[in-house]
Amino acid sequence: MATAYIGLGSNLESPRGDRSHHLELALEAMMSAGVVTRVSSVYETLAWSVNEEQPDYLNQVAALDTELGPAELIKVLLEIESDIGRVRSAPHASRIIDLDVLLLGESVVDQQGTTVPHPRLHERAFVLVPFAEIAPEVVHPGLGATISELLGAIGSSGVRLFGPGRTPV
Repeated sequence: MATAYIGLGSNLESPRGDRSHHLELALEAMMSAGVVTRVSSVYETLAWSVNEEQPDYLNQVAALDTELGPAELIKVLLEIESDIGRVRSAPHASRIIDLDVLLLGESVVDQQGTTVPHPRLHERAFVLVPFAEIAPEVVHPGLGATISELLGAIGSSGVRLFGPGRTPV
């Protein structure tokens, strides 16, 4: 069993609910892949948009104890995204839900569409702020720095607390 840290994000409403509800749906669905043991607060940030103005994102990070390997976990997360209503269009496009494997234990994998740790984890305050809230001393296996140290290197500018997170039961 390993602990995976999953980044969750949403910046679109849908017939199924608002941004917060999409995060809750994803957390509940992630229980099919293991046990969600910790969930950060929810944070709001500006979207990373290249071509259009987009709604702000809600982001959080969850710790998931799982028996799945990196490729299997990514497959399950893609299925959850699809079930909630995500349609993949263009990079950095708005999305109902986005689920990323940030870390999976000590795994370092870069092959056939599977990259763990997430290649831009250390560059994104919207991921590092909630990650540091639940696991500040976790060490990035590729960089050798703790999550807290990585956050200290880039700062938390633009990341606003939105509300508490809820661990699914």
